[in-house]
Amino acid sequence: MLIEFSVTNYRSLRDKQTFTLARGNGDEMAATNSFTAKAANEFELLRSAAIYGPNASGKSNFLKAIRAMKDIVVNSATNLKRGDKLPVAPYRLSRATLSAPCEFEVIFLVDGVRYQYGFTATEKRIDEEWLFAYPKGRAQRWFARAWNDEAGQHEWDLGNNLTGEKQLWQRSTRDNALFLSSAVQLNSKQLQPIYDWFRSTLRMTNVQGWNAAFSVSLCEKEEKSKVMEFLRAADLNIDDVLVESNPLDPKTLPEEMPEYMKKALLNEMQDKEIINIRTVHKTAEGDNVIFDFEDESDGTQKLFAFAGPWLDSLKNGYVLFIDELHDNLHPKLVQFLVQLFHSDKTNPKNAQLVFTTHETSILNQEVFRRDQIWFCEKDDQQASHLYPLTDFNPRKGRENLELAYFSGRYGALPYIRPLDVQG
Repeated sequence: MLIEFSVTNYRSLRDKQTFTLARGNGDEMAATNSFTAKAANEFELLRSAAIYGPNASGKSNFLKAIRAMKDIVVNSATNLKRGDKLPVAPYRLSRATLSAPCEFEVIFLVDGVRYQYGFTATEKRIDEEWLFAYPKGRAQRWFARAWNDEAGQHEWDLGNNLTGEKQLWQRSTRDNALFLSSAVQLNSKQLQPIYDWFRSTLRMTNVQGWNAAFSVSLCEKEEKSKVMEFLRAADLNIDDVLVESNPLDPKTLPEEMPEYMKKALLNEMQDKEIINIRTVHKTAEGDNVIFDFEDESDGTQKLFAFAGPWLDSLKNGYVLFIDELHDNLHPKLVQFLVQLFHSDKTNPKNAQLVFTTHETSILNQEVFRRDQIWFCEKDDQQASHLYPLTDFNPRKGRENLELAYFSGRYGALPYIRPLDVQG
């Protein structure tokens, strides 16, 4: 479960930006839109949050920041070699920040324990890395490292509460790899849950969403009934989904394709199958009519692709980040997807959803609490700033948030200038 994420000097996020899913003041929709997480201390957390702002305001960069953190945790010890560049990108419109490290920190809960983990990094190396655990409510520093320029190496603090082959893990950690990741690869059982939170619990997608493969896989199993229930609840009028698997037929390849390419493709697909998806609709007389999946609208195809990952996230309590959730979806479908997270029945494991959007029809206090709404905008130096609606103290349950947003009260609107087409 995510409590807080902070990022500094990453892309357009020049200054430290902190995003939180900790519930603020107010008891509106507390029973549906928030939950109590049990740990040494109880945490009141939110089940979802929406981020609004104009194009190029930095919303996507915020999601890219947490993706970059996840990628470095998951891949730095296994997929990078010594000397490989880390996937970081500092704010480029200042000489000072261009040479400074990017910083990422996340506070989250795993199995009732709160962790605070972060690191700073340049393309060349991890400059700093730290992990605090709160198993009994008080901070324990499990490890910390910091680069010493004069010595040309890291200085280490491996706390007494961290057990295992600490010296081996330290010696095995490259400058461009995380200690957390390296230790887990060398069988640290104590650090494994933290690594697994990044690898498995933290999920994300970009504006294109997912491909349909996972939803298709569910339709080939017992979970198909849940996918169909999802599609019916979204009012797509699909009565069934048919999935066929066939080997690649050489006759279906274009005649103009060179023979060497045909042979290479057939060889590559020798042990694989082509998945064909078709949908079934009912006529007014009750007869079945079968459509190719490509004949369905873009929105229907996207929602079908969402079905599997969405149901999987709700089932397992994942933390889901989505860029531009509204893309190709009707506003009512966006609201439908969000409110699946706002129900104990559909979200028994307290999965969390964070998404960016331009869909303002759901920007109201019947869908969200005030602390679930965030904005993003750039200043005159093109640095992005992330801030919550609660900074403005809107009237509880009374203020028209959509109207106030478009009137400019909360900022985060595009400044559109007149276009001079003379000459």
